[in-house]
Amino acid sequence: MAGNMDMTAQYQGPMPSSSSLSNHLLATLPSNVLALLNLDLEPVSLPQGVVLLEPEDPIERVYFPETGMISLLVVTREGEAIETSVVGREGALGLQRGLGRRRSFTRATVQIAGRFLTIAAYKFEQASAASAPLRDMINRYTEVLWAEAQQTTACNAIHDASSRLSRWLLQCAQCIGSDHLSLTQDFLGQMLGVRRTTVTLLAQELQKKGAIKYSRGKISILDRSTLEACACECHQIMRDKERKIGIVL
Repeated sequence: MAGNMDMTAQYQGPMPSSSSLSNHLLATLPSNVLALLNLDLEPVSLPQGVVLLEPEDPIERVYFPETGMISLLVVTREGEAIETSVVGREGALGLQRGLGRRRSFTRATVQIAGRFLTIAAYKFEQASAASAPLRDMINRYTEVLWAEAQQTTACNAIHDASSRLSRWLLQCAQCIGSDHLSLTQDFLGQMLGVRRTTVTLLAQELQKKGAIKYSRGKISILDRSTLEACACECHQIMRDKERKIGIVL
């Protein structure tokens, strides 16, 4: 199963201190709650394209991104994949496993390589059982993912590809904490539901406006205000919902 991947080869050394944590969910936990997790959290580096979960897989590990990003994809019978939400440094993959045994409803794929903290699901469940604040965090973040999936559905149905691309680039930059993104044309086309050639044209238009610098497989955000002006309102709506629920620093 995808969720059972061997983590030994990716081990990167000792856990960082709580003050240096880049994952927002972990960084906002009280120190006594974080102490319940610290001994079991492992830092790993995951490359682009790794599938962490497939639909119906049991959730056996929880992942807290620090610099990478995970896409949650609904897979059709024909094998097409549609993104419903993303998980970056503001969140976690498999967090609901802390409330008991759960299976994945989506495919979870690393779309931007980076650093992650991971913990065995049964150990996370034990910590959650002993901590009301941890269970509250799980419930709040589950609300965020649900709201994001609804907003993404509306965005894909209503907004044009250019504004969706701008919104998606802003969201990716927020997820990984960097304005430099490694994203292939194929992946962008899949996320937007357009051809590769259309992705190239859309990116070139944003480049002409000075919003981004675009080359094959690499996008750098040069002018965030211009990119925000080109994006639909969905990015800001998602950010506002995260703030209301209290998961954004």
